Amino acid sequence: MAHHNTIKSNSYKDLARRLNKFPQGAPPTEFLFRILSVLFSEREAKLVSLLPIKPFTGKKAAGLWKMTQKDARVILNDLADRGILLDYEVNGVTSYSLPPPMAGFFEFSLMRYRNDIDQKALSELFYQYINVEEDFIRNLFLDGETQLGRAFVNEDVLSNANAIHVLSYERASEVIKSATSIGIGVCYCRHKMEHMGKNCNAPMEICMTFNRPAESLIKHKIARQVDAAEGLDLLQLARNKNLVQFGENVQEQVGFICNCCGCCCEALIAARKFGFLNPVSTTSFIPGIDEVACTGCGKCVNLCPVEALSLVSANDSLNPKKMKAKLDGNQCIGCGVCLKACKEDALSLMQRDERVITPVNSVHRVVLMAIERGKLQNLLFDNQVLYSHRAMAAVLGVILRLPLAKQALASDQFRSRYLLSLIRKFRRSQASENR
Repeated sequence: MAHHNTIKSNSYKDLARRLNKFPQGAPPTEFLFRILSVLFSEREAKLVSLLPIKPFTGKKAAGLWKMTQKDARVILNDLADRGILLDYEVNGVTSYSLPPPMAGFFEFSLMRYRNDIDQKALSELFYQYINVEEDFIRNLFLDGETQLGRAFVNEDVLSNANAIHVLSYERASEVIKSATSIGIGVCYCRHKMEHMGKNCNAPMEICMTFNRPAESLIKHKIARQVDAAEGLDLLQLARNKNLVQFGENVQEQVGFICNCCGCCCEALIAARKFGFLNPVSTTSFIPGIDEVACTGCGKCVNLCPVEALSLVSANDSLNPKKMKAKLDGNQCIGCGVCLKACKEDALSLMQRDERVITPVNSVHRVVLMAIERGKLQNLLFDNQVLYSHRAMAAVLGVILRLPLAKQALASDQFRSRYLLSLIRKFRRSQASENR
């Protein structure tokens, strides 16, 4: 039995090391190993620990696993059926990728009701690992400047003057309209809290995925497919329930938008606890308060999901008990939900002094996160992918478009001349192509 436990422990430790190659990793604790033991068998943990970071084919997996392609495809499809892998087809060839724990297979495990795993036990483990221990949340949201997710401004409260300053990628409605595929699943956060007896009454089946991730989740019945019209109806339902739209921090091909409540959503809980460290990328707006019009009713304070608003004395000598709303700008995520509570027109959206910069796409975001978290070498030197692959060129291309300070930081992570050599070669090849 002791020998069996050693094999089991090593399998999950190997998988944890593989997961921590992602910019957003998962600190190895006893609760992580218990979570992984629910989601993966020992054999699966060992096999998945061998997979590359970048997308791979069934042929690649078969080679790594030393089995036939037919046997490998059976395992890969089963993992995709359970939301551990994502798959997609390009020119008739199926590629697979292992998503990070979050946003990724942690959520997918609770985005539908299922009986093949104990979702209550899993929820309890998630709660301990994420909500109690907090190392995972701190690692995910507080390490680095580039964040995994961003808030979307509530379009219902935009004035005509403000609306012209909101770019299309800053609108949740435009993400829905432009998506090639839309999937709807159960809200992971509220589902987890439901098993803990701590959930609110916000809608459950309202978690949105888009484009390639949605295609895979729909294919494997983890999410149900909807059209843009139903997606927009669900978005309006979320706004009517005063939920915050929190989505992938990219401009193009957004992978997900969650409709979040302040009590259950892990991103908003992080924003409430650690707001001064900016765990969520904010919108380009912030509420302005008309202190003359404000009656101090407190409705906006109660509605704010991140506790950025409070009531303070209005310092009115004629009415000593009068209160007024006060905003903590460092805590505010700019969602605009508070404006829906104000009946006195005392709140209005104002543009922040500087427009918030959003990464162009997922490659751009992941490279920035990897540089800031000291994990760029995992992307460049994935032991299963040669540096000559197109994926390497894509990563290097992003680095070359970064400010020189970020390029220097990327180079410093290696403490060698290898990356500088690659960058110079890539620059020369680009220059020759442009001649």
